[in-house]
Amino acid sequence: MRPVTLTTSDGVRLRGDYRPAAAQSGPLVVLCHGFTQRRTQRAIRRVQDALAGDVPLLTMDLRGHGRSAGRCTLGDEEVLDVAAAVAEGRRLGHDRVVTLGLSMGGAVVLRHAALAGAGDRPDAVVAVSSPSRWWIRETPAMRRVHWIVEQPHGRLVGRVLGVRLAGHWYDGGWAVVPISPVEVVHRVAPTPLLLVHGDDDHYFGTEHAAALHRAAGGHGELWIEHGMA
Repeated sequence: MRPVTLTTSDGVRLRGDYRPAAAQSGPLVVLCHGFTQRRTQRAIRRVQDALAGDVPLLTMDLRGHGRSAGRCTLGDEEVLDVAAAVAEGRRLGHDRVVTLGLSMGGAVVLRHAALAGAGDRPDAVVAVSSPSRWWIRETPAMRRVHWIVEQPHGRLVGRVLGVRLAGHWYDGGWAVVPISPVEVVHRVAPTPLLLVHGDDDHYFGTEHAAALHRAAGGHGELWIEHGMA
């Protein structure tokens, strides 16, 4: 494993790790974590370890997280982080690049694949436990997230959790609401798509994965995993 530093198209410096595989025949996987996570967190390390050896892996701290610069925009400008990582994968000599996003990272990889130009798209997309839309408050876990991003004291809690939020979140939110995953997922085709969701997810119910699959027009596969949080 070796450290990687990237700069996004809007000038944000990202830190990450690149793990070559023992056999370089598989595609490079770009792993994107969720809100308040980072590449060195135990849960993310478990995913990395499960993939290591089988495929080369590039894991970045998204903006506002871990050792990366910038401020978290909750899935909006993070699309530029994924674009930089995919481009780095190509630069490293990988003919095939797959994006794998978890939770907020799932929303980001879906939006990236849908909005990127033909030459900048990944070769496949996997979104795990992705929200389908914004402003989700149906679960206690998501109400806690909204408290962190909307309330003055939440900024301090966010810093304790390791996330630095963009200032506009304490001044009414996005100036322009970005297009949500469910509104844009139909544009992922023909790029192969896999949607995975656990039926014990405390943040987003399985209806989010089902809504994404319907909005994709039946493109891709939907896996509902029993007992997965």
